[in-house]
Amino acid sequence: MTQLRVPGPTPCPPEVLKAMAWQMVNHRGPEFHEMLTEVTENLKKVFQTRNDVLLLTGSGTGGLEAAVVNTLSPGDKILSVSIGVFGDRFANIAKTFGADVVSLKVEWGKAADPDDIKKAIKDNPGVKAVLVTHNETSTGVTNDVRAISKVVKDADKLLIVDAISSLGSINLPVDELNIDIAITASQKGWMVPPGLAMVSVSPAAWKARESAKMPNFYWDFARAKKIYDEKKENPWTPAVSVVYAFTVALKMMLKEGINNVFARHERIGKMTREGIKNMGLPLFAESSHASNTVTAVSIPEGLDGKKFRQVLREQYKVVLAGGQQTLDGKIFRIGHLGMVDEKDIKEILAAIQKVLPLAGFKK
Repeated sequence: MTQLRVPGPTPCPPEVLKAMAWQMVNHRGPEFHEMLTEVTENLKKVFQTRNDVLLLTGSGTGGLEAAVVNTLSPGDKILSVSIGVFGDRFANIAKTFGADVVSLKVEWGKAADPDDIKKAIKDNPGVKAVLVTHNETSTGVTNDVRAISKVVKDADKLLIVDAISSLGSINLPVDELNIDIAITASQKGWMVPPGLAMVSVSPAAWKARESAKMPNFYWDFARAKKIYDEKKENPWTPAVSVVYAFTVALKMMLKEGINNVFARHERIGKMTREGIKNMGLPLFAESSHASNTVTAVSIPEGLDGKKFRQVLREQYKVVLAGGQQTLDGKIFRIGHLGMVDEKDIKEILAAIQKVLPLAGFKK
């Protein structure tokens, strides 16, 4: 079986895939009402929130767009904190809908400094919201959202967090950290196929929704909340089979225990990084903020990165991700989130060690 080790989509347990094959039900009927309620309430447990959690049919990027258009108006000044490709994407979404974006760009491979965010807020009066990525898969870096939140909330700004590749894998207690909107997506650590974005919405975010003027229809949080509260339904046809899958995956996660899930990802992240370093390969991300869901590895001189990943895929059935944009050809990335254990990592590291010399690497 292929070891799919990209940062998403991730492998799904057999029980989850089996659920995807359940026959369709009326998405306006009692069976689906019950499923949607169960999934929503279980998601709140993993988000660690009492806030509203909305299921949106779409990708994680759709969830980012939804967060922007439901809280902001054209011309609103926002601070975008970007540590990689997906931080830049978040900013571009806001720009597309007319926000006045102040960019705080951090050197790729490093985490954002809360003091720099504090200074940027102070130097730009009128900032309404701060957009930040919790876990940047393009660089393998995890931001310290706890420290960032303190700075943002001390300044009384909205905090909107892209937690697409972290929630469900890395501890992110939404209420404790005062996150106004947290966005994640089904194909990451949730062990479910692509198709759903999930967002939590705080009272402050709902207040911002009342005055937001950016256009939206499909992504309307108010409509989604009203229909769910009144009927336990989605306003639009949902990804029914993905909801089926979620009913199973969330039960598996809660049975393992969310703290155990977080601890497993922490062990596996450390195991991956140590294994890579022991082979003499350099890690791309700064060690103090290295991600527990994806490890970015710098491609040293002499190693043919394209051949390396090709041989891994064709001869060992291990699929890794390459670098994106300016990091194309400079790094490769190992995804280790969702359905993954120590045995998987041992197999991947063993395959990497065998292929490295075949692709020109000399320790």
